[in-house]
Amino acid sequence: MANCRVMKIRSAIATTLFACLPAIAGERQSVAEFTPEESTKLDWGVVDDGVMGGLSQGKREISDDGVLRFFGTLSLENNGGFSSLRTGDVKLDLSGAEGVILRVKGDGRTYQLRFSTDAEYRGREMSFQAGFPTIKGEWTEVKVPFARFVGSWRGTELPDKAFDPSKIRRLGLQLADKEAGPFELQVDWIRTYGDDDAKPSEGG
Repeated sequence: MANCRVMKIRSAIATTLFACLPAIAGERQSVAEFTPEESTKLDWGVVDDGVMGGLSQGKREISDDGVLRFFGTLSLENNGGFSSLRTGDVKLDLSGAEGVILRVKGDGRTYQLRFSTDAEYRGREMSFQAGFPTIKGEWTEVKVPFARFVGSWRGTELPDKAFDPSKIRRLGLQLADKEAGPFELQVDWIRTYGDDDAKPSEGG
C-alpha cells in the first residue's frame, strides 16, 4: 500500500509539472490520482440535479491512500435524475493519447466520464461525455476512447460538436442512468492510454 501511495504521489506531481504538455503517444499520463494534495488543487465538488429542482443527493470522500468515493442517492422526482462530481478549472493537453483508462470499483451501474473544453453551446460551457460500466464490488480497469465522447449540454446531445483533448478545462464524473436508488463508485486513478497498452474492457 505504501508503494502504491508513493507511485500515486509521483504521478500527481508529474501531472502538476506537465499538465500543459501533450501526452506522449503510447505512454500513460496521469489525469487524476486522487491524492489529498492533488484533490485539494483540483477542487472536486458535487453538483446534483437540485440546480434544476431535483432531489438527488451525492457526496464525495477521498481517502488518505488516494481513492475517491462518490456515493449518494439518485432521485427521479421533480424531473431530476443526475448526480455529478466536477473539478474546478484545469488545463490538460491529452492530445497524444487514444483515450483514458480508469481503475474503478462500482455497484454494477454505468457512470459517465465528462470533459469540458473551450467548446461552448449558446455561449455557455458544455461538456463531452462517455459511459463506462462497473462490476458490483470488483476493482476493474476500463478504457474510454476519446472517439466515444459526445457533446452534451443539460442532457441534450450535441453530436456535431468536436471533442478536442488538447484543450481540457474541466473533468467530472456523473450518474444519470434513470434508476432511482443508492449508488457508490470508487475511483483509484484516471490515466491516458495509447496503442501500446494491453486492452482491458472498454466502456459501454
